[in-house]
Amino acid sequence: MNERSAAEAASDILRLELGERSYDIVVGRGLIDCAGESIAPRLGGRRLLVVSDKTVAGFHGARLEGALSQAGIEHHMLVIPPGEDSKSFRGLEDLLCRLLDLNCDRTVTLAAFGGGVVGDLTGFAASILLRGVDFIQIPTTLLAQVDSSVGGKTGINTRHGKNLIGSFHQPRLVLVDTDVTDSLPERERRAGYAEIVKYGLIDDAAFFEWLEQKGGALIAGDAAARRQAVVTSCRAKARIVGADERERGARALLNLGHTFAHALEAENAYGPELLHGEAVAVGLVLAFTLSARLGLSPPDEAARIARHLTGVGLPASIADLRFRSWSAESLMNHLAFDKKAREGKLRLVLARGIGKAFIAEDVPPAEITATLETAIAEGGAEAAEAAR
Repeated sequence: MNERSAAEAASDILRLELGERSYDIVVGRGLIDCAGESIAPRLGGRRLLVVSDKTVAGFHGARLEGALSQAGIEHHMLVIPPGEDSKSFRGLEDLLCRLLDLNCDRTVTLAAFGGGVVGDLTGFAASILLRGVDFIQIPTTLLAQVDSSVGGKTGINTRHGKNLIGSFHQPRLVLVDTDVTDSLPERERRAGYAEIVKYGLIDDAAFFEWLEQKGGALIAGDAAARRQAVVTSCRAKARIVGADERERGARALLNLGHTFAHALEAENAYGPELLHGEAVAVGLVLAFTLSARLGLSPPDEAARIARHLTGVGLPASIADLRFRSWSAESLMNHLAFDKKAREGKLRLVLARGIGKAFIAEDVPPAEITATLETAIAEGGAEAAEAAR
């Protein structure tokens, strides 16, 4: 076990147990300003190459570089454009070539300093650069802090769907500075909150009840509530990933709402009108709506979840996504390409109630289509009523 830095001593330290590839998830305040103390003991070599996007580098890059210099870590920062367009074959090739231009060898460590796009892209680059190098996650969005930075899933998007090209490549450390999310736009914090809600809906009804009481304050800036939610979420994900790293079983539960969400994102061509967390929020309600339609979950559960999500400012139905027209047929085509489909059969995470999610094999496509058609029709009816 590494000797703890002073900042780590005041932080929550979670351990993701994967044998020789186990690592710490450090959650605390002000961790960017002393990141070098945490990173130095975990470096396999002398060099750290930091990948960030233009927005994060502009806000926090100087702080991180100062902390690395103070710890005597040789480093270089590479800045990529923000947004999903960077998470592509073109973006991957550009990043890999820029890394190779720096004459790196297999002792180099990469650091992903940003949100989910930066983390997914950098992690995938680390998994294939020189046939694999170490990397560290320093997530700067609430969504990345509670979800994408933990668990080793990396990847890029293609025209066929989201994250269909990628690898499992675990980081050496996840450093979660909860203060950094103070600078996020409130829309980004709300989007990250959808992933927090997911953990309560999977297998922790008490956590969801707590979120019903604290969610609004958490998003608005209650630092203590936000830290508690991040720790609870990371602990839940670490437990699940530790038991099923490569998603052969229980880890698939973490996809609750995501199959629908990815279809919505793909239909919108990953445009900025719909953030990933916003799509997840709608996907969570759709998953519970479908569960109720199949007689698995009480009908009022979906309504309860929707009330909570709309109460904190998140979309909870396709009716809330009025920036475009939606087609059940097109969404079903995207679902067919989802990486969780097996042998042409649709595999979804459904629920028998809040906190009772399970993996459903071979869900009838007609029932999914009917659920989408109803949701879209309701949106059309609401729009017509609003136009009167």
